[in-house]
Parts: sequence; C-alpha cells; structure tokens
Amino acid sequence: MMRMQLWSIFWTFIKVGIFAYGGGPSMIPLMQQEVVESRKWMNLTEFTDLLALGNALPGPIATKMALAVGFKLQGYVGSMTALIGMLLPSTVLMLLVVLFFFSLKDNPQMQSMLRGIRPAVMALLLVVAFDVGKDSVISVPTALIATATFFLFLFTRLHPAIGLLASGVVGLLFL
Repeated sequence: MMRMQLWSIFWTFIKVGIFAYGGGPSMIPLMQQEVVESRKWMNLTEFTDLLALGNALPGPIATKMALAVGFKLQGYVGSMTALIGMLLPSTVLMLLVVLFFFSLKDNPQMQSMLRGIRPAVMALLLVVAFDVGKDSVISVPTALIATATFFLFLFTRLHPAIGLLASGVVGLLFL
C-alpha cells in the first residue's frame, strides 16, 4: 500500500512539474486541482492553511507545498517523493534549455511564445487568488486584513515577510 501511494505521490507531482509553467506560484492552481479536487488528499482549508504558512516562510512556495503534501501523506519519505517528482521535469528541461538558450533567446518565435504564456500564468494566479480568497476572507476583519495588506504591498516596497508577519500578529491579537 505504501509503495502504491508513493508512486501516486510521485506521478501527481511529476504532472505538476511538467504542466505548470511560470514558476512556483503558477504551480499552485495545478497542485490544488490534483491534491484537493482530484485526489482529495486534503480539503481546501488545509491546502489554504499550508499555502499561507508556506508564504510566510522563505523559499519557493511550490517546493514547500510539495514537501507539506508529501509529509501529510507519507511522512518524510512522502515529502522527498513529492519534491523529487515536482523538481525532476523542470530540472531536466532546464538543463536541456540552457544548452540552447543563448542561441535562441532573441528568436522572434521564442519571444512571441513567451509573450503568449505570461498572460496565461497571470490568469492562473488570479484563479488561485480567488479560490484561496473564498476560504480566507470569511469576515469583515479578515477582509480588512486582506485589503490593507494588498494596498500595503501595492504601494510600498515593504518586504513580504514583514507584511505577512504583521498580518499574523493582527490575527493573533484580534481574531
């Protein structure tokens, strides 16, 4: 049973690693679809809580999420299985791309393809923001925290860790 679940974890995160383009945050919608909707390994609240905690820590969010999901399912071995599954496709592809990147970076077709991918990544991030927002902004005080934090990050150069820490302190004191 454990071996079957490890293969399931590995192949789930291989899919996330193959089909999620645009960096760590763009992997979250596909990870949510796989982990919450398709596999039902956790519910949306658990996923959102892990996403919030992961964003409060340094480092790439997708790797932290893979580690957390894997750990919930199969402990340390599950964590490493999920992480390897998620990182393997991009590692192999990046090594291949780097071999050709400098000769292709100014290619008009390559530039056009990248210009087409960017808005799709933004749309995926908006979907995640909407889904997470439904589960996170559940009262007037949480809406005020979300709004204040949004404008704080939009109009200042405040480091995200400070804003997240301040929001956590506000939640601790008032919610």
